Amino acid sequence: MLSSEQKSVYLIDASIYIFRAWFSVPDTMRGENGRPVNAVYGFCRFLTEFAERSRAKYVGIAFDENLTQSFRNELYPAYKTNRELPPAELKQQFELCRRLAESAGFYCVGSDRYEADDLIATMAGQLRDHAFRNVIVSGDKDLAQVLRGQDFWWDFARDRQLDSSKVIDKFGVPPEAIQDYLGLCGDAVDNIPGVPGIGPKTASALLAEFGSLEAIYESLSQVGRLSIRGAKSLPAKLADHRDQARLSKQLATVAYDAPIQVCEATVSRRAAERARLQEMGQIMGGRGEGLFERLIASSLRSLS
Repeated sequence: MLSSEQKSVYLIDASIYIFRAWFSVPDTMRGENGRPVNAVYGFCRFLTEFAERSRAKYVGIAFDENLTQSFRNELYPAYKTNRELPPAELKQQFELCRRLAESAGFYCVGSDRYEADDLIATMAGQLRDHAFRNVIVSGDKDLAQVLRGQDFWWDFARDRQLDSSKVIDKFGVPPEAIQDYLGLCGDAVDNIPGVPGIGPKTASALLAEFGSLEAIYESLSQVGRLSIRGAKSLPAKLADHRDQARLSKQLATVAYDAPIQVCEATVSRRAAERARLQEMGQIMGGRGEGLFERLIASSLRSLS
């Protein structure tokens, strides 16, 4: 149960839902200039369903402004280079999605240096200090590392939720050790190498025994005596890839120091701006009017 003083703020990873919209709505949907607006329409549908289901009064939406460069690429140039870049037809819809969300009364933030994950983590840390419970709305389980106390992660599209105890059930480690876990077993999605030969089960077993990546290296001589499969070969693997493991953990760790400042007033849902939504409707070729009316209604409910 939440305390009487604790409120919930929903922190949304926009890119996940924009990409899902792009793939789920046919790109034959065109706007006034003949360009695709399918991702915008799908993202609008997501925002509408989210607002109606959550009835959220406090929301922060984080956007990725640069999908090819962040401070992590300075540490490791190969970071995320395995990902296919979005086509131009999708890329040109990102800014429209942000304009739509802002028009609907949601606080939006982006950075050309920090990823959406970092912006969410920074907002979560600051809002926790203002007695908020954080609900991380994303399909990216790496963001589970942000959870503390009564926070939870919510994959809205699949309606899956993880609290701290379920993170342990899924990964074998608590939220605060997710970055250590990825430092060991890596993350193929983000091209984080980890330690070759160490998979998820071994990573969680090592962390269950030692607690952190640093503690594992401080006790390297004890690793070979553990009762886990292949234990005798682990000290050499870990020693040979010490720097890579530390770099991998650094890449996997979300930043809590993005240059933003938020408080209750920042993330309070505002009234939707009908005129701006009508302009969005024109850009989208007259589509989404019913969704816009529902967004306006949801914003009025959040203010009541």
